[in-house]
Amino acid sequence: MNVHVIEMPLDFGGRRHGSDMGPSAVRLAGLRTKIESLGHSVIRCEKDFNIQPQEYADIGDNPGAKYLGPISDACERLAEEVFSVAHQGDFPLVLGGDHSIVLGTLAGLDAAYSKSSLRLGVLYVDAHGDFNTADTTLTGNIHGECLAASAGYGIPELVNLHHEGRKVDPQNICYVGVRDLDPGEKRLMHEAGVTVFTVSDIDRMGFSDIVKKVKLFFKTKCDVVHISFDMDAFDPSLAPGTGVPVPGGLNYREGLLLMEEMASLNMVRSMEIVEVNPILDVRNQTAAMAVSLASRILGERLF
Repeated sequence: MNVHVIEMPLDFGGRRHGSDMGPSAVRLAGLRTKIESLGHSVIRCEKDFNIQPQEYADIGDNPGAKYLGPISDACERLAEEVFSVAHQGDFPLVLGGDHSIVLGTLAGLDAAYSKSSLRLGVLYVDAHGDFNTADTTLTGNIHGECLAASAGYGIPELVNLHHEGRKVDPQNICYVGVRDLDPGEKRLMHEAGVTVFTVSDIDRMGFSDIVKKVKLFFKTKCDVVHISFDMDAFDPSLAPGTGVPVPGGLNYREGLLLMEEMASLNMVRSMEIVEVNPILDVRNQTAAMAVSLASRILGERLF
């Protein structure tokens, strides 16, 4: 398989900066060597997304959607690149950057798959919901609004990014690892009908049973699956290099098991890994974990 590594150093969507260096940290952790060892061809995207430093950008005049202009511009360009890769049947592996990049990734995937009427599903592994809008957000940070906009909720500039309308049916979205939701986004998530497996669900039912339910969810609802993995889904004691750490997260084995089991569906056609922040990391261990996650999706097994 041709795996296109798309490095998207967008760092405007959140409060703590440094995730713009995440793609290079993952690259230095041995991503190419690992993927090639699995028999795949690695094609690195040479496109220059031309993202200026956040310190020189205009925050904009909407306090509920900070840096709307530069985020929209960058995600438009990302959508074109993801569309090109997915449309030709190859595997886009997008490295962030903060989680606002999912706006571009899902826009590109929707453009590619809607032409053939393929139902897109999204596995969103994250401590957070990212389902705020400019009206419900407590911070104005777009990385907390990106999935809501992709599902059709929020300001038109985000909802209609790249092409008009929602990019994924919210009833085809499944979360794993959630443990930090704002009141407004929680209400909107219930209204939209997304499926959520919180860390309390994991404690209550056991991770193995959760994984079975996740697999059944996608088997019955979707034709192709995109995985959006925020490294803050892990407990910060294991993955310190991330901008919004929340205690009580997934352990390393759970993350790898989830990726292995999702790979066994033969439905995963794309993946993004976001919020690797090497400024906050310890010996690049969070980036190394990101490489392992991608490897499991692409076929690596322990035995």
